[in-house]
Amino acid sequence: MPIKIPDQLPALSVLSNENIFVMSEHRAANQEIRPMQVAILNLMPNKIETEVQILRMLSNTPLQINIEFVRIHANESKNTPKEHLENFYCLFDDIKHKQYDGLIITGAPLALMDYSQVTFWDKICEVFDWAEENVTSTMFSCWAAHAALFHHYGLQRKLRKQKLSGVYKHKPNDICESLTRGFEESFNVPHSRYGYIEKSDYLSVPDLQIIAESEQAGVYVAASKNKQQVYLTGHPEYDAETLHEEFLRDLNAGKDPEVPENYYPDNNANNKVSSTWKSHGSLLFTNWLNYYVYQITPYKLDADNIKALHPSSHNDK
Repeated sequence: MPIKIPDQLPALSVLSNENIFVMSEHRAANQEIRPMQVAILNLMPNKIETEVQILRMLSNTPLQINIEFVRIHANESKNTPKEHLENFYCLFDDIKHKQYDGLIITGAPLALMDYSQVTFWDKICEVFDWAEENVTSTMFSCWAAHAALFHHYGLQRKLRKQKLSGVYKHKPNDICESLTRGFEESFNVPHSRYGYIEKSDYLSVPDLQIIAESEQAGVYVAASKNKQQVYLTGHPEYDAETLHEEFLRDLNAGKDPEVPENYYPDNNANNKVSSTWKSHGSLLFTNWLNYYVYQITPYKLDADNIKALHPSSHNDK
């Protein structure tokens, strides 16, 4: 798929060098089609790295997609240049009058904080509620998934004493489920988190279905039955070296982290790592864009048409 991104975004050259099909604004202007409108609310401190990882996952369908990066507040990020934020990001308050075919909300390094301690908790809840009225389908990643499940359904996460970190085997639960169409019977996904929600809590909500899970890592993909929300607890977008970089960061910070499981050859952190999850990650995002967004979204994007797609919402129940 051609993903349309600004001509000067650093990710453009990175992805082009990887032979990934991206489309500059100039080229996209010459195509007379109705592109998908996808917003990415990036909560990660190192926004440029996260941009590249997510855009890589969105790159394998024939759809043209307009990407809009969003940040939740104007506070400067110490890990991202101010000029980058000003050039490539919109504030949520400046785009909340708009509608989108898809929305991706990333994780955030807030694993050990209670939701009430998160400085932007009220604002992120506003985003969750806004998305129900203005987005065809939203994908929540890691911390955002747990936060949204708490906000929408009151599901409480629990915290591990040691971070769950590593690459784990998963299985899809229903061969007829479109989100995991084409998946192998067993596939790998990286995880990096303290929080988890019990499987029984997911099952207690009639509106939710568990789509994929792991014996070691627990529920990986869950979704609302109307396809409007998808919750991911793992990181299919991670680069091969991301878990290694996180391990070194925690080690240097004196956190005494455990070596990521099933990750390093011979469990030796000095050995070179490789990705075993890229194809699954790409297919997951492609299926989401096709079956949960493109096949459902109205041609005319407006709040009334989106509401007609999802006549019942969490707030009605």
